[in-house]
Amino acid sequence: QVQLVESGGGLVQAGGSLRLSCAASGRFFSTYTMGWFRQAPGKEREFAAAILWSGGTTYYADSVKGRFIISRDNAQNTVYLQMNSLKPEDTAVYYCAGSQRAQIGTMIGSGGDYWGRGTQVTVSS
Repeated sequence: QVQLVESGGGLVQAGGSLRLSCAASGRFFSTYTMGWFRQAPGKEREFAAAILWSGGTTYYADSVKGRFIISRDNAQNTVYLQMNSLKPEDTAVYYCAGSQRAQIGTMIGSGGDYWGRGTQVTVSS
């Protein structure tokens, strides 16, 4: 069983930056592909970024590519999402997800086996 806890959300002006963290409990974090998803009010949850368990390959949604960076620290059992040049349309609840040895495509299409409770990000114009 893996528990995921997000932190780092908040209110920021357009053009600003935030760094989200997702701390994982349990063992074998390094074997988990991790992803960040987001859900804006009245919209479905959507994929934002993912990092593969093996080799650290990353993948981004077009809407965040070039602005967001996903990274992981396996020693700290933590995955990060650095968000730069934030826009009002980035406003959403951001969720961390994880699946053991998952391929990037599986994470993007199906999400993770484990989910955090989310952290709110609000970008003001």
